[in-house]
Amino acid sequence: MHQDEQNHHIPVLLQPVLTYLAPKQGETYLDLTGGYGGHAAAVLEQTQNPTGMILVDRDLNAVKALSAKFEGRGVQIRQADFLTASRELQTEGKKFDLILADLGVSSPHLNQASRGFSIAQDGPLDMRMDQTQPLTAEEVVNTYKEAELAELIKRYGEEPKSRQIASLIVNNRPIKTTKQLATIVAKAWPGHSKVHPATRTFQGLRIAVNDELELLRKSLPIWIENLLAPGGRIAIISFHSLEDRIVKDAFKQAGGDRYDASIQIVTKKPVVGDQDEIVFNPRARSAKLRVAFKQK
Repeated sequence: MHQDEQNHHIPVLLQPVLTYLAPKQGETYLDLTGGYGGHAAAVLEQTQNPTGMILVDRDLNAVKALSAKFEGRGVQIRQADFLTASRELQTEGKKFDLILADLGVSSPHLNQASRGFSIAQDGPLDMRMDQTQPLTAEEVVNTYKEAELAELIKRYGEEPKSRQIASLIVNNRPIKTTKQLATIVAKAWPGHSKVHPATRTFQGLRIAVNDELELLRKSLPIWIENLLAPGGRIAIISFHSLEDRIVKDAFKQAGGDRYDASIQIVTKKPVVGDQDEIVFNPRARSAKLRVAFKQK
């Protein structure tokens, strides 16, 4: 990937993240979705503590970009999905003052046709964030039973026509490219709409391929209870209602109005991007930020 393509990823909700996390000099920082380092660079400016910073990403391209961006500064970069990394850090007894997870798909993923995330550009049906894992979207689309496809498109894509779409997919196999799949799915939604009719199906497949919701559900308690230091702050950016619900529930479980609450929920409602940011960075349109503080 070209350098300019890597740099094209604009960190979402950057200002609210900095306001709520309020990084102070010397504080430690864990970024569980390091991406292309936009949030991390801004936090590092304020903490001035590169050796107290760990950046995690499951995507090799992101890891390479992070290594180049922070080269020679002592920032620790790990390639792993965030659940694996969280369990390792817990075993190592690590604690952090600041924790961030930005759960969105980064712009380079969407802009690179060969990664198979994009409806707009034709590419292979891949959708893997970690390209070393065996399961691809092509395998899901071409080998899963119709009922399984319908279920995952409904559950993860929140697609009302999931059964009709699953039937279209099965009847048009084999399907090899993103364009092919998008065209087939669109048949379930004749007429025009502002959002491409395959968007929800693509979301459902991507979540299934990368096991995104399960990883999040299992990781959140580790972040809140084990990795966040007393007095520490955790910020999580989600991009659709399924993720946001998991974050909200986890915060509620650890916080809430209980005498033994371990965190204090700072955002009663999720923080969203303002109009200026949405114009400048369309990804911010669906971004929701939730923040909590660990009790001292």
